[in-house]
Amino acid sequence: IHYFYSLPFREQPIFSTRAHVFQIDPNTKKNWVPTSKHAVTVSYFYDSTRNVYRIISLDGAKAIINSTITPNMTFTKTSQKFGQWADSRANTVYGLGFSSEHHLSKFAEKFQEFKEAARLAKEKSQEKMELTSTPSQESAGGDIQSPLTPESINGTDDERATPEVTQNSEPRAEPTQNALPFTHRYRFHSH
Repeated sequence: IHYFYSLPFREQPIFSTRAHVFQIDPNTKKNWVPTSKHAVTVSYFYDSTRNVYRIISLDGAKAIINSTITPNMTFTKTSQKFGQWADSRANTVYGLGFSSEHHLSKFAEKFQEFKEAARLAKEKSQEKMELTSTPSQESAGGDIQSPLTPESINGTDDERATPEVTQNSEPRAEPTQNALPFTHRYRFHSH
């Protein structure tokens, strides 16, 4: 993972996995377009300066995923080895094909975890903005810290139950039926 450190990202990776990366076809909004020729490293990053969580993936020197996690994002499992989420800021839908159901479940678990952390961070930043109107900053400091640290995340391998997502409740503009079946050749057929 040494190439991560040469990038202009201030974050440090807090969870990494490997997957085939896809994006929804911007023209049809139906077909998946592979953005990596093979499985690549997909990592969650935490930017302590901006207090945000991102999903970043590189194919060589090119960033094929740079998605900031927001509280309203939803990661949907569309098969045993495939999941997707919509990024309104990037105006696209990302799809990830994993080698096993276990890797998919772990990624989905972390997505939910960091989504909740993003929600808490947003609430704290709003509180901090309200406190800036007062001359004293002491009440705003001291107890404000990140709810998650790399140590607490990497220090456990406990399997926690991931929230159940019904197969028919995908986000808008996400053609679940075209994400299935996820074949070993990763070819998808539009209807």
